[in-house]
Amino acid sequence: MKSDLPKVLHPVCGRPMIEYVLDSAREAGAEKLIVIVGHRAELVEAAIRHHEDVVFAQQTEQKGTGHAVMMAEPHLSNHEGSVLVLAGDTPLLQGSSLKSLLELRQNRNSACVIGTADTTNNEGLGRVVRNDNGDFMEIVEQKDASPEQQQITEINTGCYAFSTQLMLQALRKLQPDNSQGEYYLTDCPRILQDAGHFVEACCSLTLEEALGVNTRVQLAEARRAIQQDIHERLMLSGVTIENPEQTVIDFDVQIGRDSVIRPFTVIERGSVIGEQTEVGPLQHLPPGSRVSR
Repeated sequence: MKSDLPKVLHPVCGRPMIEYVLDSAREAGAEKLIVIVGHRAELVEAAIRHHEDVVFAQQTEQKGTGHAVMMAEPHLSNHEGSVLVLAGDTPLLQGSSLKSLLELRQNRNSACVIGTADTTNNEGLGRVVRNDNGDFMEIVEQKDASPEQQQITEINTGCYAFSTQLMLQALRKLQPDNSQGEYYLTDCPRILQDAGHFVEACCSLTLEEALGVNTRVQLAEARRAIQQDIHERLMLSGVTIENPEQTVIDFDVQIGRDSVIRPFTVIERGSVIGEQTEVGPLQHLPPGSRVSR
């Protein structure tokens, strides 16, 4: 991101991108949210500590994704059942997709269900390797993939539903025997499978959902998708937005029916607009504004 701000705190339509991920986890049924923090942890904690269902785990050394999840063990050691593992920079995740991973894990008593997507635009992404019968074998990171494996179009989205206790067992067996010298979370499914547990990969997510925001360009792509959703939701509730492409409306804005939002208007988070009210053109409503006819 080339920024002093932690990536997950970059705003998307008026709120940090990590808050969208937390909402998706809640929608899927998660009751406790463990946020693993590292770089500039104090900023991340300050931004989201007001959520009563959020606790924090510190990763003081960055030794890979598996090492990060190891830091959550104190919060998980007594938990029976499922745990979702998600990335904080995927604001387009849908709760319904995550819920399907959890339901599949429970219904089939899997040790792990890996959420995957299919795309030819697979550069830099972990490949899902299957055997001739289509069964999951392993996840191979691009840096460690053979030329043949790099042609695979099914990619790991970074979303997992694990049996909590089996995941903790697998984490303890991780070894940093890869080109990066890191503890890869992606090795856990193979460890579980080698131990005789059932692991499966489910191609149930869209590539858009799995979009991880790593650049300002990708941040703009995520914002466009979420902004379109906000506009559509308002219009279907009875609000006229004359030109959505020229209108910015943040998350958590309330607009009454039969109101009209004219072009080149910016409405920031927490604003409330009454019914039959015209706003714009060329108007900026700062956070928490109140407008009525």
